[in-house]
Amino acid sequence: MRRILIIAPNWIGDAVMSQPLLAQLKASYPDSHIDVLASTWVAPIYRACTEIHQVIEAKLEHQKLQWGLRQQLAKQLQANQYQICFVLPNSLKSALIPWLANIPFRIGYRGELRFGLINFSLPNPSKINRPPMVEHYLALASLLNEEKVQATKLSSSEPTLNVSEQAKQSLIAKLTVAKINPQAISVFCPGAEYGITKRWPTEHFAKLAQELLAKHLDHHIILLGSKSDHVLAKNIQLHIPTLSNIHNWCGNTSLDEAIALISLSKAVVSNDSGLMHIAAALKTPQVAIFGSSDPHHTPPLSEKAKVIWLNLPCSPCYKRECPLGHLKCLKDISPEQVFSAIKALH
Repeated sequence: MRRILIIAPNWIGDAVMSQPLLAQLKASYPDSHIDVLASTWVAPIYRACTEIHQVIEAKLEHQKLQWGLRQQLAKQLQANQYQICFVLPNSLKSALIPWLANIPFRIGYRGELRFGLINFSLPNPSKINRPPMVEHYLALASLLNEEKVQATKLSSSEPTLNVSEQAKQSLIAKLTVAKINPQAISVFCPGAEYGITKRWPTEHFAKLAQELLAKHLDHHIILLGSKSDHVLAKNIQLHIPTLSNIHNWCGNTSLDEAIALISLSKAVVSNDSGLMHIAAALKTPQVAIFGSSDPHHTPPLSEKAKVIWLNLPCSPCYKRECPLGHLKCLKDISPEQVFSAIKALH
């Protein structure tokens, strides 16, 4: 039996887009056990992947070496006798654990001076001509046995997630307490960890909410995101005269519960964010709003997704702040345009 370890990416969206790699590995090597080492932040994504045998959670923090923790994890993993490890992040420190654990085949992209730590590698594509992230991760599978991978090529490379029964029951309990009908929910995701150039204005979200609630009087809108998005959601609420059917749940759900909530939703409206990719993987009808980023590189991979991107001459710029100071790529997407897109989903 093959024992395969995945070193997970650090971002929710990237974690979702790594799922087709897991599906490819399982299809090529059906008797394998695939485990994943993931931070607590992205671990729920892998709990929603049927291909994963075990999720090993670790309190790995972004941009911190945590040498002692990595040594401890390596010792723990060495006992599992993995033959193969896929290192999905490009950083030097992400390659340390499988090297310390003496895993023979360590697969990943070249980057950040990790020659030797990664011993089977592909060149990193240029930032100018980047492939979609799903294809970027899937390409690593060819380093194992190209003929076998080609023979079991996936019919679809769209990510797929499954909701655990435990998460669903936990969510239903929360909805019951809040007196929200599970059959009449839309989810708005106003946040984006990257920054303001990925965030549709809160006043636009508020106008859209008013239009939607005026059309569907029994409907509920749940504002979903992390604790850092709570203020954004509160600003949306401040623009709405009556708050009876709009709920700020940012920071009040686990990611497992957020996955369950999105799966129940009639529609999701989001920026280019991790929650956008979750909605796509759950095949929930969605409208995805893009500003400074490029939907050709990180699109929501679902037939039920509608992307709105103005494709201005200045975009994609990939900047955290608008270099021209006007943020037209987001401000010029009107609530009416998004509302029309929602109606077209059904």
